[in-house]
Amino acid sequence: MAIKHLSKDSVEPPKVPGSLRFYSMRFCPYAQRVQLVLNAKGMPHDTVFINLSEKPEWYLKIFPAGKVPALIYDDKFLSESLLLADFLDKQYPEPPLQPSSPLQTILDKLVIESFGKVGTAFYKLMMTTKEIEKNNFDELVASLIPIETELVERGTKFFGGNKPNLVDYMIWPWFERLDAINPYSNGTFVIPFEDKFPKLAEWKSLMIADKAVASYYITPEKHAEHFTKKKAGLPAYDI
Repeated sequence: MAIKHLSKDSVEPPKVPGSLRFYSMRFCPYAQRVQLVLNAKGMPHDTVFINLSEKPEWYLKIFPAGKVPALIYDDKFLSESLLLADFLDKQYPEPPLQPSSPLQTILDKLVIESFGKVGTAFYKLMMTTKEIEKNNFDELVASLIPIETELVERGTKFFGGNKPNLVDYMIWPWFERLDAINPYSNGTFVIPFEDKFPKLAEWKSLMIADKAVASYYITPEKHAEHFTKKKAGLPAYDI
């Protein structure tokens, strides 16, 4: 069933008592980061999906930047995915999603920061030209090499150890979208996970089975449909 994203002529739904108000967009990887933390924590929340092409006037009044994700907590308006994820983990400590070691915490944050190259390469591939170009695809594949190396060096199934932690959830949304390259390019381009990135291939399978991820997972075909419609300037949210 398609999710309704509220647009410029809408009215903000009433808040649900006892729940965090969460502003999101169903296909936004940054919003998905926060959603995964909410899922992992089992936090009651009511989600309002925002049409980012025709942003509601009421949303722009409370948040002129008009971005997602955002939360209202204690009547305070909070935004930015990494800040929100860190806040939720500290405000709701069970289960903990960050290591107790300050050193490991900063090492995890460095992985998240370095992963930005993958996200940049991915959107360059999908959105900057009419059709996928091989040099852009090669750039994306090359950007995955340090991520595979990091997981190999950690010697664990997840970046967080024997179960996912914040670093896993913060990079997962882009991995979910990488599989959309195949249907988006009609099979011309496929990330060679099994051949070049076996540890990441195993990690991907484990992540898809994780409860926090599985309950919010979108198929590669649906992601491809979103990108195709967005690139064509067609309605790309309620699909």
